[in-house]
Amino acid sequence: MQRPHSPTLRRRRLSAELKRAREEAKITSTNAAKSLKWAAGKLSMIESAEIQKVKPDDLDKMLDLYQIADSAKREALHALARDAKVRGWWSKYKEVFGPQSLPDFEAEASTIRAFESSVIPGLLQTPEYTYAVFQGGRYTGPEEIERRTQARLARREILTRFNPTKFRVVLDEAALRRFIGGTEIMAEQLRHMLYMAQLPNVDLQVLPYSAGAHNALVAPFSILEFPDPLDLPIIFIETATGGLFLEEADEVEQHTVTFSDAQGSAMSTVESAKFIADILKPLESD
Repeated sequence: MQRPHSPTLRRRRLSAELKRAREEAKITSTNAAKSLKWAAGKLSMIESAEIQKVKPDDLDKMLDLYQIADSAKREALHALARDAKVRGWWSKYKEVFGPQSLPDFEAEASTIRAFESSVIPGLLQTPEYTYAVFQGGRYTGPEEIERRTQARLARREILTRFNPTKFRVVLDEAALRRFIGGTEIMAEQLRHMLYMAQLPNVDLQVLPYSAGAHNALVAPFSILEFPDPLDLPIIFIETATGGLFLEEADEVEQHTVTFSDAQGSAMSTVESAKFIADILKPLESD
């Protein structure tokens, strides 16, 4: 199956390539804009991936200015510009995910490291658990809840596809103790987590109450890393209105350190599986 494209990442990649080409040509952004006879902000928006589409003529003008004569390189950049417009499966759920959506990045990520404190991470949720989570918010009609549930579940494919994403999770004990949807739903959710934890690309560690204070006593977050060095890691923090993406190097570094600290305070994957199984036992005997 063809790997889905992420237009957001494709734009980032194209922007990075064009900026590097300009710098290698030793042309400042100001001089480049003047030579191209563009408004000062246009080049900046292209290089920061703020423009949804780079027109073929504009791309050719930039490549000519930067003296990119290699036909294969030019065609590759044109292909990258075209791919930036391609939407993946999540386009059906654009009103759920928003214009700059987490699935765009998840679909391209080679590794995701996540810290979660209140609920089971979305990529490990069962349909019933997900539905119950959405039911627990402000009143929403059943059709909308079902749509949100299906949208979230569609994301899980990245963990079981060919060449799956590596998923490293540190889960606070509170998420396991918060019984969402009742005993049966929670029991099935815990069984599903134990099954997923056996996959070679999934590492699940529990951070128990007994660990006390730790560096991750902050909002849950995910660190997404990508196979191409030009696609730098990003941080995703879920909010009430969708989510916040952080890309600055110092922000990525701080969250990386925070995750490492939480991981060091958590139980091993083997101990975590036993811990989850112990929570599951009384639920199965009810």
